[in-house]
Amino acid sequence: MENLSVLFAGITAVVLFIFGLENFSKEIEKISGEQFRRSLSRATNIPLVGALIGAAVTAVIQSSSATSVITISLVNAGVLSFKNSVGIVFGANVGTTVTAQLVAFKLTAFAPLLIVVGFAISLSRSRASIFGKSIFYFGFVFFSLNLISSALQPLQNDPDIVRYLANPQNPLIAIFIGFAFTALVQSSSVTTGLAIVLTQQGLIGLENAVPIIMGANIGTTTTAMLAMFNMDLAAKKTAFSHFLFNLGGVLLFLPAFLLYGQRLNEINMEPAVALATIHLIFNLTVCLVFLLFINPFTRFVDKVIGEGRMDFERIGLPKFSADKTFDEVEAELQRDMVALCSFLQENYNLVTLSVESNYKSVHEAAEKRIAYIDFLEREYIHYFSQVVASVTDQNQSKQLLATITRFDYLFQIHDSIEDLFNVKRVLSKQYIELRSDVLLMVRELSSATLGIFDEISSGSGPANKSAVAERAHALRQLMENVNRQLLVLLARPDRKDVGSMINFVTYSRRLADKLLNFAHLNDSKAGLDREENA
Repeated sequence: MENLSVLFAGITAVVLFIFGLENFSKEIEKISGEQFRRSLSRATNIPLVGALIGAAVTAVIQSSSATSVITISLVNAGVLSFKNSVGIVFGANVGTTVTAQLVAFKLTAFAPLLIVVGFAISLSRSRASIFGKSIFYFGFVFFSLNLISSALQPLQNDPDIVRYLANPQNPLIAIFIGFAFTALVQSSSVTTGLAIVLTQQGLIGLENAVPIIMGANIGTTTTAMLAMFNMDLAAKKTAFSHFLFNLGGVLLFLPAFLLYGQRLNEINMEPAVALATIHLIFNLTVCLVFLLFINPFTRFVDKVIGEGRMDFERIGLPKFSADKTFDEVEAELQRDMVALCSFLQENYNLVTLSVESNYKSVHEAAEKRIAYIDFLEREYIHYFSQVVASVTDQNQSKQLLATITRFDYLFQIHDSIEDLFNVKRVLSKQYIELRSDVLLMVRELSSATLGIFDEISSGSGPANKSAVAERAHALRQLMENVNRQLLVLLARPDRKDVGSMINFVTYSRRLADKLLNFAHLNDSKAGLDREENA
């Protein structure tokens, strides 16, 4: 009965530990905003840099699963290439070793202080209050580990349990236990932390603890493997690489462990510190080995999963350089603006096609492109904050402001396209199918709107301005006609699709207004350029 009480107390402490770790990760991600995603997306073609970024991000958020899932989503959105993502995946495992080191060196003693300080900061009305919860949960994680240690302490007095746990077990079974428990709690840090606490208590020896943390590395890949479903080929390859990397690391070390594992208890070091050190050496060595053979590794993954091509061509990310003159920056922005406008036109075309049809592939393609523009918008905001430093006079300031305004309108156009896409999401969620008469309205509106896109893309000038105005006038008349038809249909209780169509018309009108404003700004800029050249 006493052992049963100890078991329930231990399970309760483990649940609190998982709760604390999960909330700590969420708070850190909330504080950083897009900083983590930007850090991951900035990974270069140098795998070592990607590994360092992956290790640093994971060390902060304390979740290799979160890092891998974020990485896979960036690959799926087209922000990262498959090859750039592999280094991040390799580095993520190294970042998880931080928790093990903190626990092994008994820094958990500061947990109550961190909880009190974090709680006090969160109650304050200063800007620092946003850090309060993260400090609180950081302390809560290690306080929970102290609870686990205290809950399991009575087991030390049971010689039968100590004898059973301390005796060497089958390493393959221990690996499976580490895998299964990590897959269940979705965190290798939880498994590793528990293994170190049990080692500190003297309940398990290094011979049993090491294969458990090896199994935890494989178990942490389940999150990424689940996340890869319904994603494109590149994202699937990243998830598969994560699995192969962790499995390969275990297979790499397993022969050495089977040969020399029985000698681990001879290490002249505190068992918990020894386990944390082995954990660090294991993950770091595997990372370095795979980095050395990254090219054959990625070729193997390409061969197994398939080469595959990105489903759409990405727009180059803006990169600030202090060496570039303002004129060079402006010329690059003009080229990017043309490319972005064409990209948005294609996005609009795909969104309206997804509304018209029930093809899943069209819907997914539109969703990925929209996610990519969301990312691109954040990158341009960051870029413009840097470009401001290259402005040297009032004319340049005015010119840059005009360019930023035009980009802002393009991203507003994107927002309206996303609103239209949300109409499709609502239709799918509520299982509403558009009738043929409504589908015809969608087709007519999309065709007229695409005509405005075409005129904007064709250039600027008086003739072009007149053509855009004519098309906009025709679109407004079409919308008025569609609204009259919808009002008649709205009275019919069997027409659930009409309400969604009214929203579609409203968002289409907003999109048309933004396109007109952008065209006007384009024409004004072209007029100024002509005056300067004259």
